[in-house]
Amino acid sequence: MATARKFGPADVAQSLERRAKARAATPAARIWLALGTVYLLWGSTYLGIKFAIDTIPPLLMGSLRFLVAGGVLYALAARSGSGGRERDRDRLGASQWGAALLIGAALLLGGNGGVILAEQYAPTGVVALLVATAPLWMAIIDRVAFGRRLPPLVIGGLVVGFGGVAFLIGSPGSGQVRLIGAALALAAPICWASGSVFTRHVKLPLRPLMAAAMEMLWAGVLFGIASLLTGELGRLHIQSISTTSLVALLYLIVFGSLVGFSAYVWLLRSAPLSLVSTYAYVNPVVAVILGAAFLGEAVSARTLIAGGIILAAVALIVVARNRAAASQAVPREVRA
Repeated sequence: MATARKFGPADVAQSLERRAKARAATPAARIWLALGTVYLLWGSTYLGIKFAIDTIPPLLMGSLRFLVAGGVLYALAARSGSGGRERDRDRLGASQWGAALLIGAALLLGGNGGVILAEQYAPTGVVALLVATAPLWMAIIDRVAFGRRLPPLVIGGLVVGFGGVAFLIGSPGSGQVRLIGAALALAAPICWASGSVFTRHVKLPLRPLMAAAMEMLWAGVLFGIASLLTGELGRLHIQSISTTSLVALLYLIVFGSLVGFSAYVWLLRSAPLSLVSTYAYVNPVVAVILGAAFLGEAVSARTLIAGGIILAAVALIVVARNRAAASQAVPREVRA
């Protein structure tokens, strides 16, 4: 029986170098199109989740969302790219499924699930503020675990962006925040940041869509197990599920998962992590705009000022990225 080849340090270095060269060769227009997709679609998912869990148990909703989205994406990824080198080299074995389990659990069960559960115990403002700390956790994890140094301009952009989000949210309300809500809201960005950073250091499938599909399928299974263990099915009354919740669930499946998450996974491989993390600053702005357009919420001077601060933070990070790319063009080769 043939012995599977071990995935050693040399393979990791070669994989990181290939991805670095791919990022350097990726057209800026494609990166900004994918980033804009994440900005807009994920900015709207807060509202979608709110409507979906109104009459659907939250963990069951997460299971349905990711099982359906993961199944559809898996079928599409399996049929696409016939004859391509990445598909030919993709051998979906235990190591790939194991990596997808780890990343899917961190990104989706821990990250997305934490947001879903936190909204039941804490004000939306508190949840949004804590979730916006994800880029800071990404930088800390990347620095501690892998020794990556961040340019001062990137650090400044992260701090300014966090300050902009804090100014946007303002006071979350007069009600006292339950400890469990704050804990879940804080755990969500830590899990999401961990999954985002370690995505580049595990043996996932070479095709981003296949990797995303496998992660969502695992998340759907994990959400389903959690739903069973917490007795949600015993409290489910199908006749009480509203049309609004069903439409919101469909929106989350198609736009939040199939389109938005696929774009995010591709960005993790094709763009600098500091640039990808700016979604956490823009999403609250998008949410405020959608609230004004569809719910009649007033756009205050606070919102306009905070939006300017957030965009300035994005600009700082983009400038740092361009400088880093220019400096890497001078040495002999691109290094990860």
